[in-house]
Amino acid sequence: MMAIALDCARYDTILSAARRESKRRVVLAAAVIAACVIALAITGLFDARRFIEGGPAIAQLASEMVPPNFTRWQQWMRPLMDTLAMSIAGTVLAVILSLPLSLLAAPNTSPHPLLYRAVRMLLAAFRSVPEIILGILFVAAVGFGALPGVLALALHSVGMVGKFYAEAVEHVDPKPLEAARAAGANRFQVITHAVLPQVLPQLADITIYRWEYHFRASAVLGIVGAGGIGFELMAALRLIKYDEVAAILLTILACVVVVDGIGARLRKTLK
Repeated sequence: MMAIALDCARYDTILSAARRESKRRVVLAAAVIAACVIALAITGLFDARRFIEGGPAIAQLASEMVPPNFTRWQQWMRPLMDTLAMSIAGTVLAVILSLPLSLLAAPNTSPHPLLYRAVRMLLAAFRSVPEIILGILFVAAVGFGALPGVLALALHSVGMVGKFYAEAVEHVDPKPLEAARAAGANRFQVITHAVLPQVLPQLADITIYRWEYHFRASAVLGIVGAGGIGFELMAALRLIKYDEVAAILLTILACVVVVDGIGARLRKTLK
């Protein structure tokens, strides 16, 4: 009888814990849904009148974009090459800066907790400034062209790439690290022989995804004078040539699809 009573008590405890967890999840889901609904209301997405009033303008704009005008496609090839070069150069620079910072931002490889927190704060600071703002600042500092775009992409991406690299390093298997330290390896040897071999596939995956993102972001940075196809897009918008705008957007879309395909192939190759 005592054993049955104990089993019943354990069952009641488990059932009560399950009910509390279920209620907690329901409350959390309700809070998230409420926050989403409030955000949609604040931004005006429930204002049907604005959509009805804006309908004719959208229809007029769409009619002016069709058919797309590709007559100047030859003039877009060089800016597209600049955009591709910006995405690659920005990714390379971001990786060069992010890798050492990520090792300092991971608790299992950082030499001191204060340094770990300081680097984490630095990465957060890089993430907090959008590329477009960095692009404007670097255009003012170094002039027009691809260089400010590369610097803007790289510095913003250091915050993101460094964070993802650090999280990958943080979750490595600690046993190889302990074995390397027990064998007398110094900090650099532990990183190169026990840490990096475990995370290289993840780092490569993160890098490829970031390159794909950089190509899309490079097109936007051209709008502020940072070179690339975005400069041609902004020129067409200023001249109200919406048929050219449609053609440039379709060209960018085609290039994005190609870049995403290359990235997918590279990820398969590296696995």
